[in-house]
Amino acid sequence: MELTFGPHGLIPAIVQDTQGRVLMLAYMNQESYEKTLATGETWFYSRSRQELWHKGATSGQIQTVLDISTDCDHDALLLTVEQAGEGACHEGDYSCFHNPIKQWQDPPVGPEVLEDVYRVVLGRKESPKEGSYTNYLLDKGLDKILKKVGEETAEVIIGAKNEDAQEISYEVSDLLYHLLVLLVERDVKPQQIWDELASRR
Repeated sequence: MELTFGPHGLIPAIVQDTQGRVLMLAYMNQESYEKTLATGETWFYSRSRQELWHKGATSGQIQTVLDISTDCDHDALLLTVEQAGEGACHEGDYSCFHNPIKQWQDPPVGPEVLEDVYRVVLGRKESPKEGSYTNYLLDKGLDKILKKVGEETAEVIIGAKNEDAQEISYEVSDLLYHLLVLLVERDVKPQQIWDELASRR
């Protein structure tokens, strides 16, 4: 498809994750666009350094491209990616758009929070934090994690028998957290779970 590059040979590229959350805005020239197509990972053109850059080459926050679309004028790109590590922003945030200007209401929290917690747990594994309960579990290993999963499963059962919605919510949240720790410990990505669930529809 023929793209319309701007006067400096650049085209804006909006990057989003699989949940539709915008991660960053960068620019591509023809060469970085072709490298992205060839490698399946994001390459951009740095306007400040005036050179190509491979996203995540030094930080490890690689973006694996799942889909590329263009708008109706063919002068902007939208990339859907699988984001490695804790996020896209060089300041350590998941998204570069983390500086709110005005917010009329809090956005509803949805199932994407599971991906968020998974990334936090993965981040603890890659960069341990002193005093972290997550690191305590990961350091103790699989048997300790499985023991906690079993305990939390029993707590869910008790909460359900008590017919207390708040207690059930609390205990299910505990169970989901420990299951996410288990996924990280066993190197299973959430997308594998989503794909398996989707196959059961």
